[in-house]
Amino acid sequence: MKNYAVRNLKIILFSLCVCIIYACGSQKDNATTRSMQNLTARYNYIYNSNVILNTHQQELAESYVENYDQILPVYLGPAVDDNFIAQDGAGSKSIDEVIKKAQVIILEKNYSNYLDDAYILLGKAQFFKGNYFNATEYFDYTTKNYAKITKSYIEALNWKARSLMQVKRLTEAKLVLDTLAYNIAGLKKNTSEPLATLAQMSIYQHKYAEAIDYLKQAIKTSNNGQHKTRWTYILAQLSEQQKNYKEALLSYRKVEKSNAPFEMYFNANLNRIKLNALLSGKKVNKQDELLALLKDDKNTDYNDQVYYQIAESLSADGDFDKAQKYYRLSIQKSTKNPYQKGLSYLKIADLNFKQLHDYLVAKLYYDSAVNTLPKTYPGYEVILKKNQNLEYLTQRYQIISKEDTLQAIARLPEQERLAKIQALLNPVEKSLAPGQGQAPPVPPVFYESGNNKAQVSKTFYFSNAAAISTGYSEFKKKWGNRKLENNWRQSIRSSAQATTQEIANVINNGDTTHLNQNTAAATDKDAAVKAYAGSLPTNPELLARSNQKIIDAYYEIASFYLQELNDPEEAEEIYQILLNRFPANNQLAATYYSLFLIAKNKDQASANTYKNKVLKEYPNTVYAKIILDPSFSLKQTELETAINKQYNDIFDQYQKKDFTGVITQVSESQKANQENYLSAQYAYLKAISTGRTADLSALITEFNTIVVAYPEDKLITPLVKEHLVYINAHLAEFQNRKIALPDFDPADSPFNTRQASTPATDIPVKQAEQITKQVEPIKEAEKGVQQAEVVPPAAVNAEKPSAKPAKVESIFSTATSTTYYYVVNVADAALTLSSSRFGIGQFNRGNYSGANLKHQLKEFDNDQLIYVGNFSNFDDAKTYAEGITPQLKQIMKVPANLYTGFIISKENFDKLTSKDLINKYLEFYKNNY
Repeated sequence: MKNYAVRNLKIILFSLCVCIIYACGSQKDNATTRSMQNLTARYNYIYNSNVILNTHQQELAESYVENYDQILPVYLGPAVDDNFIAQDGAGSKSIDEVIKKAQVIILEKNYSNYLDDAYILLGKAQFFKGNYFNATEYFDYTTKNYAKITKSYIEALNWKARSLMQVKRLTEAKLVLDTLAYNIAGLKKNTSEPLATLAQMSIYQHKYAEAIDYLKQAIKTSNNGQHKTRWTYILAQLSEQQKNYKEALLSYRKVEKSNAPFEMYFNANLNRIKLNALLSGKKVNKQDELLALLKDDKNTDYNDQVYYQIAESLSADGDFDKAQKYYRLSIQKSTKNPYQKGLSYLKIADLNFKQLHDYLVAKLYYDSAVNTLPKTYPGYEVILKKNQNLEYLTQRYQIISKEDTLQAIARLPEQERLAKIQALLNPVEKSLAPGQGQAPPVPPVFYESGNNKAQVSKTFYFSNAAAISTGYSEFKKKWGNRKLENNWRQSIRSSAQATTQEIANVINNGDTTHLNQNTAAATDKDAAVKAYAGSLPTNPELLARSNQKIIDAYYEIASFYLQELNDPEEAEEIYQILLNRFPANNQLAATYYSLFLIAKNKDQASANTYKNKVLKEYPNTVYAKIILDPSFSLKQTELETAINKQYNDIFDQYQKKDFTGVITQVSESQKANQENYLSAQYAYLKAISTGRTADLSALITEFNTIVVAYPEDKLITPLVKEHLVYINAHLAEFQNRKIALPDFDPADSPFNTRQASTPATDIPVKQAEQITKQVEPIKEAEKGVQQAEVVPPAAVNAEKPSAKPAKVESIFSTATSTTYYYVVNVADAALTLSSSRFGIGQFNRGNYSGANLKHQLKEFDNDQLIYVGNFSNFDDAKTYAEGITPQLKQIMKVPANLYTGFIISKENFDKLTSKDLINKYLEFYKNNY
């Protein structure tokens, strides 16, 4: 019996071995082969690979540096740089093992049921190696070839979307996720990961309400405790972002009670204290509770965050000085968290800029924030641009401060105004308590005069008068007379340096940042007080002018934040301040439209409110037209191109001296078309052509028509006024002509706008009175309120300061010159610039009559340079640039994207011999001016 059993066992084992050998050695598709391949693929390869991937994910989570000041990522993947090159995990041997196992399944287990899992494994392995484009291809292959296997299809879609999101291809990822969301209903379990991916996409799109819904579903369906804890913390962050503080508080408490990592637990505790105080309204208790955290040794590495939260609390309460103290403590205690240190730098900078108006300190801390925060910080580019353009923003905040101060003094009883002005002009020194100073550290004083002289050894250089005298003489020989200030070695400074120096000068004058520089510098105190008193808005007209300056400043600041800095939240805040202070102002249409754009993607109800305001209250504005027809801007561009072409055609006729044709063409154009941005220039060509074909009376009629029709025009109207003044000064000469304007160069002005040295005394009184009556509309137009010229931020492309001048070798120099040019570079050599040069001449004659400014053309293979000069110094050239830049759209009859304005010294201009050198100078100009 025993022998029989042994014999049967041998037969069974032999048969089994034969089957195994047959199954392994044969690739025939039969039940035995499939069973054996399924068995080995599942347990030898799939299971082991998933264990490796889970272990790798765990290691990634443990090594990942979380940033709790931002919404945490829902899932983790290797970081990539700007070129999408993986920064970690690329050389992981364990991931390579997963790739080998998946390839074995594909090559040797091709009759198994796990080929789809193998391709997914390959995709995940590439994902965790940071090869996101390769991962996308594997997942894409899976979705196309295994679409009927719901589980694999959903998983592949999920990871394909994640791979695309890692390389910021959000539009493509959104399409994949739309398909995923449509098909996820067919998956009865394992839906937590796809739901988490949908939540992450919603976070990227700032659709926080959607993200909250997805996360709640993901937490419900997940069996992974670590994922649930993480997602609960993110849920708390999103609820706090939505100002649903009760919901956020509940989620933070769940995290505290869970088995969360200590850092997450600490931050949940920190946020719970903050929200508790916010909901209860007990401010002191919050700060005491936060201070109590400092006593726990376990929290030592997180003291910087505690101090930061205390500072945030104090700042919210309006105690800015004390808040600044705790922000500085946060910086001092931040030893392991440069991100937190950067945030504290940024908060101090914003505090000094917005609340304390200490612009020099703000500049210093913005520099520190830019150098400390990582470039991946959300809004990093905004901070960098804000730092670079601090001068632009500072000037407008100073206008607001100045006008508010003037209005406040004007509201005082007349007998109190004088005392207030004298107090402002003679500020009392404020003594600061230790540790509460706001200004930067002051260098130590080496010696003083009189009885306060420091007791130092005579061997010390600064106590030796002879040594000082000798050193001063040597200094003058080498450097000449230099003002005692920062960057004294540089004879010409970058815009950023000039800004810092100007702000420093303002701060050094105490609390008089709002005073006019000429007034503040007056040596005669009585004259200064009188001048300051004379600038007070003491009547409705002056008050309206003052308010308009504030309105323009707020509008320009908000527009700059929105258009240049791409910071809609800051822009919205400024727009709301403008609306609250001045519910009725001349920028309402533009303000409502901007608020509509800001709200469109986050608050549809507010967006509809502002949209309806624009359509109902300002139906004829360009903003209403854009809302009704999104393609209106494109049509407007095409229209402007057509208007420019028509103007150039008429100008060609003018140059050919076909003056009758010019008059006819302009008249037909005026009848056929509505007013456009070149209407005044069309009318000017007609007026000059009329002067070439008719007497003085007809010419003056045309000029007066222009002045009355276009009183706000800043290009043609000032020019026409100059012409009329010249005619009035030379009336007898003009009246003796049958044709008002004799033969002249069409490219030049028919008027010598320099005033005659002696008046024309031989003009009959009646004739003079008649001309005076004809010129009367000029005086009426000048009676209107003069408003500050608004420079749209988008138009200022040549004067933006740079935070830190790039120190690179260059053939160009910042050395002081005696000759500067303002240059308009047109990046198309094929364009005819006659009409544009004529426009520059119009601007010069209308605004710089008698300055002898000339404009010339320098041509290259691909570029044309119109250069205006000569300016004797950089500041004069800059003033000219600031005046002409807003008018370039009317002046340049070429597309706006083809021209750029800048300032250049003659020495540097002579070095411009090619397009490449022009581009290099533009970069040099950006970095140094």
